[in-house]
Amino acid sequence: MNTIKDIDLNLLVYLDVLLRERNVTRAAAQLNITQPAMSNGLKRLRNLLNDPILVRTSEGMMPTQRALDMQESLRGVLYSVEEMIQPVREFEAATSDRVFRIMASDYAASTLMPRLLEALDEQAPHVSLDIMTPSDISFHDVENGKVDLAINRFEKLPQSFHQKVLWQDQFSCLVHKDHPLLASYTLDEYLKAEHVWVSKTGFGVGVGMDPHDVQKLGWVDEALDKLGCRRHIKVFTRNYHVAMYLARQGLIATLPTRAASLYQDDDYLVMKQPPFEIPGLTLTMIWSPLLQHDAGHRWFRQIVADTAAAEA
Repeated sequence: MNTIKDIDLNLLVYLDVLLRERNVTRAAAQLNITQPAMSNGLKRLRNLLNDPILVRTSEGMMPTQRALDMQESLRGVLYSVEEMIQPVREFEAATSDRVFRIMASDYAASTLMPRLLEALDEQAPHVSLDIMTPSDISFHDVENGKVDLAINRFEKLPQSFHQKVLWQDQFSCLVHKDHPLLASYTLDEYLKAEHVWVSKTGFGVGVGMDPHDVQKLGWVDEALDKLGCRRHIKVFTRNYHVAMYLARQGLIATLPTRAASLYQDDDYLVMKQPPFEIPGLTLTMIWSPLLQHDAGHRWFRQIVADTAAAEA
């Protein structure tokens, strides 16, 4: 029977990375060790656990059932150790030159970041932000603490992530001031018009849209589908500013109210409530358990939350 004194604890780190990467070469790169060293670590793990751990299949290296059963508990142990050994020190916001990395949709970036920058200028003038799009990162990057915060609307999240709701938002329409829809602003006339679709949530590289796949079209079209209706989408875009600009060209843009409000003073556009009910959306920030107790990260989370609350 193995006891803790019989185990090289580095093997637990190796096992964690191997189970996430499912590739010896990538796991070695993650830990900045050689591939032979990682292969030797895998061999030692197999001997220790009397289990293959990873098995080569037609789909690549796949973990055994025992390895999968261990994964969640293993992450918990490593998180606890990481937290325990972090140095306890105060964060000096006024003098820090730390770079905080944020994944944010352009909706979140456009509506939240200007006010956040104002707050940073007052409290931490040397702090910088590195803002990335949802396509730039994965849940894996957030889990490993490579990204400080991810701010977006999320359908599902890993249970290990910490999260905080920043605000609730509704939907509005941006319509060109000369659009005939304004003369008779009804659902029927709304459906006859040409529309620009905009959405990008979650993580990863997006795929092409199918106008007939309502379940993947999101908030607006799901609400219409419940009414037995469908709009004519002329353009699909993942950028809210593109959608708002195309509203100036005559397409109807139905999008979160905070984003639409950025153009409410545009001489060519009129902002209206949609002629049907659309459920609201929730903007949430999430972060890794590895960063939960970091003093600088705690300060940054608070200033983001305070900025969002002031905008509510």
